[in-house]
Amino acid sequence: MTRDQVTLLNRPLFKLGSTTLTVSTLATAATIVVATLLLAWMARRGVRRAAGRAGVDTRHADGFGRLLAYTLGAAGVGVALQTLGIQLSALFTAGAVFAVGLGFAMQNIAQNFVSGVILLVERSVRPGDVLEVEKLLVRVEEIGIRTTLVRTLDEEALIVPNSTLVQSTVKSYTIRDTHYRVRIQVGVVYGSDMRRVRSVLEKVGERLAWRLEDRTPLVLLRDFGASSVDWELSVWTDEPWQQRVHGSLAREAIWNAFADAGITIAFPQLDVHLDPAVSDAITRLPRAA
Repeated sequence: MTRDQVTLLNRPLFKLGSTTLTVSTLATAATIVVATLLLAWMARRGVRRAAGRAGVDTRHADGFGRLLAYTLGAAGVGVALQTLGIQLSALFTAGAVFAVGLGFAMQNIAQNFVSGVILLVERSVRPGDVLEVEKLLVRVEEIGIRTTLVRTLDEEALIVPNSTLVQSTVKSYTIRDTHYRVRIQVGVVYGSDMRRVRSVLEKVGERLAWRLEDRTPLVLLRDFGASSVDWELSVWTDEPWQQRVHGSLAREAIWNAFADAGITIAFPQLDVHLDPAVSDAITRLPRAA
């Protein structure tokens, strides 16, 4: 490098506070930012590859890789700012005043961002988990830094704010195990043999191919209804995402078993009793020829 080139690189451009910025200073800061972003990209890919080699689902490693990339990127920007002579402490002090006003406008965004970091660190919710969010059964597909992409049983894609998963009560059917209880209600007429009804329901529950072998089906007499005696068959499965299919198969089995046993499934009925005077008046009405 010639003397003229060195002079050009060290030529003062302008001052930023007490620091004189030169071409070399700007080039150094830009190099730091580019190198850090490249390092963050490589780190994220490295985490994903390491997870694949270890036999871990790569979707589970995406959250950690994304958080690592964000951390490296933020660190690189901080170093670049320090190189330019910008004191981060002063920047934070000045930014705090601006953040007070901006915070009210961006409260939900900041809340969802922090919630996303919590989800990525705690890993209480992971891709592939089956959850019940706001009374809706969903499967987690992707956890972002602000929102989480889920899919319903009807194959609808929903974007759920991360704050919903962190701040509200969420049922998880896969956090500890995948056990899920399928409940089927059925009503029989009052004249039925209730011992036979119980026996048939127990046999149906034991013969279901999808049930967990180590969990005994449970048969309960739920209530004496207005038009029926209400029973419930509950069977455990390890496929919560298939609960609608399993419930349909169980109802078909109950229908066929009741038909073979001569048990009648009840439906709403209404008995009307007329006073003797009204009954006599009806019988005296002329009949159509």
